[in-house]
Amino acid sequence: MNAWAACGAALLAFGMVPVIWGVAAGSLARRLLAQNTGSTVVALTFLLLAQGYGRPSYVDLSLVVGLLGPVGTLVCVRLLADDLAGGAPRGSSVVTGTCVVASVSVTVAVCAATAPGRSLVKLLLIGALVAVGNVVAARSLTVGVVAKGDAAR
Repeated sequence: MNAWAACGAALLAFGMVPVIWGVAAGSLARRLLAQNTGSTVVALTFLLLAQGYGRPSYVDLSLVVGLLGPVGTLVCVRLLADDLAGGAPRGSSVVTGTCVVASVSVTVAVCAATAPGRSLVKLLLIGALVAVGNVVAARSLTVGVVAKGDAAR
C-alpha cells in the first residue's frame, strides 16, 4: 500500500464516520447535508485511489459521483421542500467549508503528481465540480426551494 492509497483509505474511514452519524441521527436537513458530504468523501477517495493504484477508471468514477451526489441532493431538496421549511442544519457552513477545502487539497495534490495534459485538465475539472457542487447543494438547503405557488406567478 502506497501513500496515495493510505490517504484514500484514511479519508474514507475518517470521513464516513460523521456522514454515517449524520444520516443515522438527525433532522431531514442534516441527513441531506450528510448525504452530500458522503458523496464528496467518496469522490475524493476515488481520486486518491486512482493515483495510488494507477487506475484511470477510478477518475471516471470520481467524476460520476461528483456529478450525481449534488444532483441527488438538489432533487431531494426539491421533492422534500415542504418538510425542509426549518432551513439548513446548524453548522452546515462549517461542513461545506471543510468539504471545499478537502476538495481543493486533494485536487491540488493529485494534480501535482500528474503530468501536464488531458488527464490534468480532467482532474482540475473534477475537483472544481466536486467543490462547486457541494457549495450549490448546501446552499439549496440554506435558501430552500421556491414554493409551487410562487413559481406559478
